[in-house]
Amino acid sequence: MTRTKQLIRRVWQDFYLVIIMAFLYAPIVTMMVLSFNSSKSRTQWGGFTLDWYAQMFASRNIMSALHNTLLIAFLSALIATVIGTAAAIGISSMKQVPKTLLMGITNIPMLNADIVTGISLMLAFIAFGISMGFKTILISHITFNIPYVILSVMPKLKQTSRSTYEAAMDLGAGPVYAFFKVVFPDILPGVLSGFLLAFTMSLDDFIITHFTRGAGINTLSTLIYSEVRRGIRPSMYALSTVIFLAVLALLLVSNFAPRKKA
Repeated sequence: MTRTKQLIRRVWQDFYLVIIMAFLYAPIVTMMVLSFNSSKSRTQWGGFTLDWYAQMFASRNIMSALHNTLLIAFLSALIATVIGTAAAIGISSMKQVPKTLLMGITNIPMLNADIVTGISLMLAFIAFGISMGFKTILISHITFNIPYVILSVMPKLKQTSRSTYEAAMDLGAGPVYAFFKVVFPDILPGVLSGFLLAFTMSLDDFIITHFTRGAGINTLSTLIYSEVRRGIRPSMYALSTVIFLAVLALLLVSNFAPRKKA
């Protein structure tokens, strides 16, 4: 009787898991299938084609938006990683009260609604007379990425021992040399995690970009939004499929490459 109950429970657990996975990935699979459909109809199959992928790579608007998105994501993640790592090191050396206060302030932008952050940044740029464009998007992305880097680096800093840094200083190493040879290797996983998280958040952002981009510049998120209002072309299905497969490939490499080395 016990084995029967366990079997029934396992069947229900597997069925529940299948249902959840179907809700999560059925829309993505549908989009991928439509990207190979020669017909523009979403309900009729017109045959297999790669024309939408050819149109995607031939489209100047899509390629420009893709270039802007990747460039902004990389630059904002890199700059935010440098600033956030330095800020995390400074916060970790503070006393308990100011450290707790600054960590609370760091969490506010993450808990704040994106629309509030986007409108606030837009009003700040207008107040200082900064014209909307590439630089305002970059500044905005750096601003909301810094807290993610700080919160990624802080746990690694807590795991490091200050005595090793002080020992390197006692042996004649300079502060910068001791940091990069002793401290930085220990916090490197947190720095890389912060960079990847910042890159992903910048790549995926729409609301803040929408309020701070101005006219004449598009990212993938704003381009797709404009396409939704006018009617999505199948080439956007192809673009979304390429992005999904690229992210999936990076996820597989990051998860399985360390196991192979081990």
